[in-house]
Amino acid sequence: MGAHHPEQPARLTAIDDQLIASGIGQHLQRYDAPLATDEQLARVHPREYVRAIRELAPSAGTVHLDPDTAMNRWTLQAALRAAGAGVMATDLVLKNEVKSAFCPVRPPGHHACRARAMGFCIFNNVAVAARHAIEAHGIERVAIVDFDVHHGNGTEDIFENDAQVLMASIFQHPFYPYSGTEDPAPNMHNVPLAAGSGSKELRRAVTGTWLPALEEFRPQVVFFSAGFDAHVEDDMAMLRFTDGDYGWVTEQVKTVADRHADGRMVSLLEGGYALGALGRSAVQHIRVLAGLNA
Repeated sequence: MGAHHPEQPARLTAIDDQLIASGIGQHLQRYDAPLATDEQLARVHPREYVRAIRELAPSAGTVHLDPDTAMNRWTLQAALRAAGAGVMATDLVLKNEVKSAFCPVRPPGHHACRARAMGFCIFNNVAVAARHAIEAHGIERVAIVDFDVHHGNGTEDIFENDAQVLMASIFQHPFYPYSGTEDPAPNMHNVPLAAGSGSKELRRAVTGTWLPALEEFRPQVVFFSAGFDAHVEDDMAMLRFTDGDYGWVTEQVKTVADRHADGRMVSLLEGGYALGALGRSAVQHIRVLAGLNA
């Protein structure tokens, strides 16, 4: 994205370093993500949009899709692989080769709307994965849980009023992208949080709104848009979550996945820009996903 941009390569290194330091990395199986196909992308993005992104991809230099979102000569391949990671993870989980999967991908995806790149996002990775579960595996009920500090407006744009998809989210409000509160569709369970909210407000949102909605919906697979930028150390926003909050919220959702989805969970990285907090928080999340939290 350019020098000094918060969405930087060091984000993935920070997660990997903490996986090693925590000792849980040795218990994880690693996979190389494939490139998403145009057919997979076209389930959530118009083919004209996918074609336009391909045509805009520069062979040198940088092209800005919006003030925050840029492409260099490697970005298209990275974006295709980020979406492809979600597809592969979905296949692995739904073929019972693994119980759960975490995709540490860049660029993130949940701001990417049907036909618009924004907020560091080009393709909506979690939406591509969720739709793949429905179209390729015959899943009838998919839940998407988004705990990024920013509202997943792209995911909502793609799935609002879709009876096969439930989305449960928290986000700081009012805050970028200034959405998610105006008459959301019945399948959208959004909980806006005021600046300064922390563990108590997160727990109230999860136990009061998310869990009842998820229990009623009975998802057959659960996807996470896993953003770690609501952490108190992350100065991109003004929520005050801690490392442990990310383990806790994952545990709560895992109880639903265990009860209704045979434990099947796929998580894709979204935000998180304070590198130390990102690495530690992601480890808490992954530890629960992998059943290593004992």
